[in-house]
Amino acid sequence: SMTEPESSRSRPEGAYDVFLSFRGEDTRKTFTDHLHTALVQAGIHTFRDDDELPRGEEISHHLLRAIRESKISIVVFSNGYASSRWCLNELVEILKCKRKKTGQIVLPIFYDIDPSDVRKQTGSFAEAFDKHEERFEEKLVKEWRKALEDAGNLSGRSLNDMANGHEAKFIKEIIKDVLNNLDPKYLFVPELLVGMDRLAHNISYFLSTATDDVRIVGIHGMPGIGKTTIAKVVFNQLCYRFEGSCFLSNINETSKQFNGLALLQKQLLHGILKQDVANINCVDRGKVLIKERLCRKRVLVVADDVARQDQLNALMGERSWFGPGSRVIITTRDSSILLKADQTYQIEELKPYESLQLFRWHALRDTKPPEDYIELSKDAVDYCGGIPLALEVMGACLSGKNRDGWKSVIDKWRRIPNRDIQGKLSISFDALDGEELQNAFLDIACFFIDRKKEYVAKVLGARCGYNPEVDLETLRERSLIKVNAFGKITMHDLLRDMGREIVRESSPKEPGKRTRIWNQEDAWNVLEQQKGTEVVEGLKLDVRASEAKSLSTRSFAEMKCLNLLQINGVHLTGSFKLLSKELMWICWHECPLKYFPSDFTLDNLVVLDMQHSNLKELWNGKK
Repeated sequence: SMTEPESSRSRPEGAYDVFLSFRGEDTRKTFTDHLHTALVQAGIHTFRDDDELPRGEEISHHLLRAIRESKISIVVFSNGYASSRWCLNELVEILKCKRKKTGQIVLPIFYDIDPSDVRKQTGSFAEAFDKHEERFEEKLVKEWRKALEDAGNLSGRSLNDMANGHEAKFIKEIIKDVLNNLDPKYLFVPELLVGMDRLAHNISYFLSTATDDVRIVGIHGMPGIGKTTIAKVVFNQLCYRFEGSCFLSNINETSKQFNGLALLQKQLLHGILKQDVANINCVDRGKVLIKERLCRKRVLVVADDVARQDQLNALMGERSWFGPGSRVIITTRDSSILLKADQTYQIEELKPYESLQLFRWHALRDTKPPEDYIELSKDAVDYCGGIPLALEVMGACLSGKNRDGWKSVIDKWRRIPNRDIQGKLSISFDALDGEELQNAFLDIACFFIDRKKEYVAKVLGARCGYNPEVDLETLRERSLIKVNAFGKITMHDLLRDMGREIVRESSPKEPGKRTRIWNQEDAWNVLEQQKGTEVVEGLKLDVRASEAKSLSTRSFAEMKCLNLLQINGVHLTGSFKLLSKELMWICWHECPLKYFPSDFTLDNLVVLDMQHSNLKELWNGKK
């Protein structure tokens, strides 16, 4: 199994994020020292080359390797930079590396010197070069001049451009640039990966073979089997070798959102180009942009959870959209999507001994279970069918329970057929203590996946009347939600569907009698036909892509207990008195109103999310 530490699955040994080149006697104890401290504090692995060290004529192998293996070289140009032969030789090497190695970035910092002095070797640089021309051969001096000219032409940061030359602010901006360029290549992978070694190795090996054609691999298998995890492991192993890389997660879910495919196109361009991309309003325009901007770049792209051909076509219609040597990984439940792939891999269920290892890790955090748990563990594993997600959720559900607790949960699992994985997962929902915790899970499953944790906590706090941090932590410990690197709450599709099914089952035929209505069609029908009841606590509708947008406030008259409401793009007419007085969350993007009517009571509101709307002020007059 793959148990070596996270970092070793991420990057080559000894590689640095940043190589810092500077003229010691100018800035060693001042600016460069502050910059170095800030880089280290930001968790950026930095190599500081101090030119005080005794040196020979040549740049050492150790130093060359540090330059080569750094992702970014920061060159601090100061007044005396050009007078150091050592600095100039180092700059030549840094630029050689940039030309040779794909994806290496050079960031010039013009500290107390103008970029044009560096470019044209004027000012203090002119004096330095007068001396060089007397002492060194012409060929070498020419090489130095060329290096300074090239570096001066790169986009960097100049202290003179900062208002009042504030160094602290200047350093903050540099850190932002660096993080943007490193941001975050490596993806979090669970600490224990079982049974994935060989497959990850095979895929990496196939993709690493040096060829200039664009290679596509497909990974398929049932939900919860580990497709995304394998893709992340391979991505982490390979991403540093490309000019740009991008991991597009949950493509199927995202593409259902308003303008979803265009959002994914934008994410792909931003992920690789690392600069802001104008909003893409039409998928065909996005296709042209991707082709134009990426066709000369060697990129690594993961398209995770593709369900339909049009999703794939929007992001990678032709191989020629990406530059020579690019690599693409597609994960899907449906192998027919992968007809164009050069190689496909099916993920099989875990073998019994692997299942046991993964289950024990989540249930006991200890690989050796006490005697009287050995048989129980084996029973539990039998009912999980070798599916990593089930083993993780089941293990987390039993973690901390006593033997009787184990028995009763395992007994419930036994009654559900192995095929019905959703049914099995719902046992972990039943095992949540207390209604508040269950409600928090259902609210997230229906309305708040992919929202920032703080945002969700505000709404849930209003719903339950106390700080929901503990509940969110419990859900995370039970493996029912995750919080990703961007601070957003995510949930596996199978768990999301399990939660939504629990809500649906409460009233299979009549959506207006369910606590939560998240399905577009159901929400529109309930409102248009005015079928809502006081049972409904949350409703989500997005008509931004539909022709029909108009609804009457009368549709809400019966929903007296409505707390959560999303009506993106809806045009509401009628008296706002009819809306629930209990509203806590309103998400109304592209709201056509200029201001809210004065009869709209919002005493319980905690989050008002009105992006891209016509609101000029909340109310006309005082309120």
